[in-house]
Amino acid sequence: MALTRITAAEAAALIQNGQTIGLSGFTPAGVPKSVPAEIAKKAKHEHEESRPFKVNILTGASTGQSCDGEMSNQHAICFRAPYTTNSDFRRHVNANEISYSDLNLSNMATQIRQGYLGDVDWAILEACEVEVVGDKARIYLTAAGGISPTVARLAKQGVIVELNAFHSKACMGIHDVYEIEDHPFRTPIMITKASDRIGKSYVEVDASRIVGIVECNIPDEARAFKDPDPITTQIGQNVADFLLYNLKKGLIPKSFLNLQSGVGSGANAVLGALGHCKEVPNFNIYTEVLQDAPVNLMKEGRVLSASACSLTVTNDCLKDIYSNMDFFRDKLVLRPSEISNNPEVIARIGVCSLNTAIEADIYGHVNSTKICGTKMMNGIGGSADFTNNAYLSIFTCGSTTKGGAISSIVPFASHIDHTSHFIDAVITEYGVADLRGKCSMEKAEELIKVAHPDYRPMLREYLKYAEHFGGHTHHCLSAAFAMHDTFLRKGDMRLTDWAEYVK
Repeated sequence: MALTRITAAEAAALIQNGQTIGLSGFTPAGVPKSVPAEIAKKAKHEHEESRPFKVNILTGASTGQSCDGEMSNQHAICFRAPYTTNSDFRRHVNANEISYSDLNLSNMATQIRQGYLGDVDWAILEACEVEVVGDKARIYLTAAGGISPTVARLAKQGVIVELNAFHSKACMGIHDVYEIEDHPFRTPIMITKASDRIGKSYVEVDASRIVGIVECNIPDEARAFKDPDPITTQIGQNVADFLLYNLKKGLIPKSFLNLQSGVGSGANAVLGALGHCKEVPNFNIYTEVLQDAPVNLMKEGRVLSASACSLTVTNDCLKDIYSNMDFFRDKLVLRPSEISNNPEVIARIGVCSLNTAIEADIYGHVNSTKICGTKMMNGIGGSADFTNNAYLSIFTCGSTTKGGAISSIVPFASHIDHTSHFIDAVITEYGVADLRGKCSMEKAEELIKVAHPDYRPMLREYLKYAEHFGGHTHHCLSAAFAMHDTFLRKGDMRLTDWAEYVK
């Protein structure tokens, strides 16, 4: 059976106002690019003709500029879930122009199957190859798994495939595609180590459901990573020291733990610094995003194997992986997000989670999504999936941002994504706040120790005022957000005058 070739514009013409599109990919890796860009152009034309045109977008995680950026700028998105990192999209979300649902990534495919997010009309998947075997089509994904098998199976109108020649066919076989069964008939996920494979190397659909193949040659819209700086290097060393302390005390297995690391330059730098600490044993990675630093550590033999949902790497790094697939093939596996982020697997195999906080409060609650409690930064992503189920859960952050005007350690987090019940340690460049086995007030002392020296007296002063109110956790509610309020009014938390707030 021959599959029909169509242009990106012809594919976009099929998409109608109000429909829901499920996309492949996870971060900008593996996301279709030519068709979403044409949908943005269609939205622009429709709006110029005074006709309504908006669609709903369901993804594995974030996408790139051609989707989240261009489509949001052309007001083509009505609803979007579950995560994003695009600055244009963020601007429109914070202006309340897009309905954005921030979800735990492990639950995205399940919520689609449960019907909570409505019907899926179209699936648009990026592939490096498509094979027809009998009446079935095998779609070989590119640099990410995401929610591809679920949206491909459920798309009512059909599947559009972007066959992207930028991605080498050498990556065929790198994926392990497995979709969880519906409740109440779920079976155990038989992964006991990072390198295990339990599924197929492709997404399989009836060939008749592929509406068209769009051929293109477009690089992933990857972001460059910032070079490590003294702060991220010191945080990495503090993480390494903390893990070595736990190893020597017998608090983690002698064989070490699987490591997970969140997305971004900071996380990339921390994992790189950790890998270069020779006292840390060689380790395996079970994570959602694999970035440049751990790929380099794989080549050095420090990372033995890696399971992820996406290769969130620079294009140079991606080309290097494709050029050396004989080396990487048995060491690297890409999974759908409901497997890479699955609580059952994370809890079973023993993971040390390393995620980045926007801020942590003195009692151990962490905000990872909203600036000053209101403006969405990116979303929760998979940080809760790992934090809540990890053997050892760690958050890292620089002690300050904005040139010292904002403290990352505050009296009360302005938004809470992760409660203190699941967080074992918060690490800054000033050390480790080990929160295990401590009551709320003991946690406060630990966290103040790792705050920037400019802010430690302020935080202790807050505790002195809050002590008058008693309770298991001391808080002066009229002053709990004084540092945030001061920043919003004066541009610098260090200008906080507690006398203005303490009542």
